[in-house]
Amino acid sequence: MKTIGIIGGMGPLATADLFEKLVRLTDAPCDQDHIHTIVDSNPSIPDRTAAILSGGESPVPALVRSAQRLEAAGAELLVMACNTAHYFYDQVAASVSIPILHIARETAACVQAAGLSSAALLATDGTVKAGVYEKAFRAAGLDLMHPNDEEQAAVMDVIYKGIKAGNDAFNPAPMQAALTRLEKAGAPAFILGCTELPIAFVKYGLK
Repeated sequence: MKTIGIIGGMGPLATADLFEKLVRLTDAPCDQDHIHTIVDSNPSIPDRTAAILSGGESPVPALVRSAQRLEAAGAELLVMACNTAHYFYDQVAASVSIPILHIARETAACVQAAGLSSAALLATDGTVKAGVYEKAFRAAGLDLMHPNDEEQAAVMDVIYKGIKAGNDAFNPAPMQAALTRLEKAGAPAFILGCTELPIAFVKYGLK
């Protein structure tokens, strides 16, 4: 069984959620049957969306250092616990000799396996504008639905003003309204294309 390395900290809660799911979903009757996992949670990695949209500090040097630390520690396979970070995938992958899973490509494969031809993307502005999922879905022959501007603003708010801000009092009504509108518009499934969104769905009772 391969040792997995998690490039994390983007944000820390999303990294913890990924690790918890990895443990919970592993069919392991005892401790020794679980997957050896090394986590590098570095919350100081510069904001990926800011780097893509407004010329903010590049996260690539920090992502590369994390990947190389994990490889040096014995990881044989890496994952980046951030969708938007996959805009920089090629640069990070080129810095190590071990494979890195690509979240959008894996998602496209899951959509195909479910027998669907399309899905609606919920993600940060950075992920959307960078075309991270568009490229993967186009290569797989799949269609991708997008929220309108108002719905996209609700997605960004639940990510940044809700989960990343640790806001227990966040009002999820605009996000729920966006989900309802997208479903009525024919979205067959939603891609939670930000690692904070699964947390938001549970925390704020979204559906």
